[in-house]
Amino acid sequence: MIYYKDEHVLIRGLDKSDAAVFAAEECAQGWHTEEAKFISRLKDVKDGIAISFVAEYDGFPAGYVNIYPNAPWGSFGGMGYTEIIDFGVLEKYRNRGIGSKLMDVAEKIASEYSDTVYLAVGLYRGYGSAQRMYVKRGYIPDGKGAWYGEELCEPYGTYRIDDEFTLYLSKKLK
Repeated sequence: MIYYKDEHVLIRGLDKSDAAVFAAEECAQGWHTEEAKFISRLKDVKDGIAISFVAEYDGFPAGYVNIYPNAPWGSFGGMGYTEIIDFGVLEKYRNRGIGSKLMDVAEKIASEYSDTVYLAVGLYRGYGSAQRMYVKRGYIPDGKGAWYGEELCEPYGTYRIDDEFTLYLSKKLK
């Protein structure tokens, strides 16, 4: 399915061939990515619990995002809200508006399921551009503080600063 198209960007559904491309490209950037992550998203799509998108830039896979209507986990889990999960744009394709277009599509689809969308963003510098983009798009922190995986961090606790160390943000869509 095609969700968006312009002169350079095409946003379509994730497919199996994307898994190897994104895993290889992200590993080349120094990220710790495996094809299994994308295969898992495809299973969730097949099971009807997720919608996954890929942005191509001039025909090459450049970014992706997944939405989970009525997500059961995280700060807003079980409240009937849609969660945006695992949003990424390959470094060599950044600053071309691809991320904004992916988020536009994700938010539009999310609005068909709930009036609020939420996401978790990592707290180390590798997530800096995502943090800024979410604030510019109107996302606000949940007010509960940092999370590690599925657990809210306790004051003075010791946590590893990795992809599981996050802050939840939400945005009213309607």
